[in-house]
Amino acid sequence: MFQESALSSRHQFRHRLRTLRRSLSHDQQNQAALALKDRLLMLPRLSQPRHIALYLPFDGEPDTQPLIHALWQRGHRIALPRLHPFSPGHLLFLEYTPDTPMCHNRFGIAEPRLDVTRIIPLARLDLILTPLVAFDRRGHRLGMGGGFYDRTLQGWQQRHCLGAGPYPIGLAHDCQRVAALPVAAWDVPLPEIITPQAHYRWPDAGAA
Repeated sequence: MFQESALSSRHQFRHRLRTLRRSLSHDQQNQAALALKDRLLMLPRLSQPRHIALYLPFDGEPDTQPLIHALWQRGHRIALPRLHPFSPGHLLFLEYTPDTPMCHNRFGIAEPRLDVTRIIPLARLDLILTPLVAFDRRGHRLGMGGGFYDRTLQGWQQRHCLGAGPYPIGLAHDCQRVAALPVAAWDVPLPEIITPQAHYRWPDAGAA
C-alpha cells in the first residue's frame, strides 16, 4: 500500500517544485522555451510530419508556443488536451490550429472548445509531449496530482508497439530534476524527458 508518509512527501515535492518553476524569470522562461524547441526539432521522430499532442503552459511549465509554431511550419498536426466532458479524470485531444476557439477549464488551464469534428483519437497520435512537476533519475514523473496523464499513458508501450498509440516524452525545466521521487502503483515512468540542457533516456520505462 502507498503509505501516508509517501503521500505527504509527494505533496511536499509538488509544492516545492511548483514554487521553483514559477520563480523563473521571464527571460529564463523564454530561453528555456527556445532551447527546448531546438532540442526537440533535432529528434529523428520529428523528421516526418506527425500527429503530436502538446500542451499550453500553466503554472510555470515550459512554454511550448515556439515549438508549436515551428512544428506547424514543418507540416505536423498538433493536438491539445481538454478535460473529457463525460469521463471524469480523463483527457480528450483536439486538433489545435491558429484559429482554434479556446476556453479555460475548471483548473484555469487553456483548452480547445469541444468540437467533435476536431477530436484526434489517442490511437492516431504519434507522439505525446507531457508536462510534469518533477522527475527523477529513473524516469519517474510527478504530475499535478489529478492523474490525467497517468491514465492517458497507462499501457502506452504495448499500444505503441502495435501502432495504436503515442510515444511519450516529458518536457521540463532543468530545475525540476530530483534524485528520487516517491512512487505509487499508478505512476507511469517516461522513456524520455527533455530539458533545455539535457536529454534523458530510459529504454526500459513502461515495460511490462
